[in-house]
Amino acid sequence: MAQAEKEVNSGGGGLWGTIGAIAFFAGFLLALVGGVFWPDMGWVILVLVIMGIIVGLLNITAREAMPFLVAAIALVVAGTTGFRPLDSVIPNLGTMLDNVANYIANLMVPAAIISAVRLVFRLAKPGEAD
Repeated sequence: MAQAEKEVNSGGGGLWGTIGAIAFFAGFLLALVGGVFWPDMGWVILVLVIMGIIVGLLNITAREAMPFLVAAIALVVAGTTGFRPLDSVIPNLGTMLDNVANYIANLMVPAAIISAVRLVFRLAKPGEAD
């Protein structure tokens, strides 16, 4: 197997790992800024989904899959709680936090799906008997 393919398949290393890390940080920054300034914009969601796919393909190693999935689930579930009641304390604060949480979920869900599918295939593969 070529070195570049090994790095892509193992995640986290070399040029591909750097591209994946940049996609994660840029996506997270876009989710924060987009949630405040560009709520409910289709192009932001599309860019976040693409970045999430890149993160899922390039960043998550086999060793990191389970902790990543737990963290991704926590982020997505936390984003569904709803911060809108904060609008009564500070106008639009809850709405902005909801938008940011939804955008973070748009980034994390594609990466989590890719990691989960990889993990299922790895677990389904025949292994050594205990």
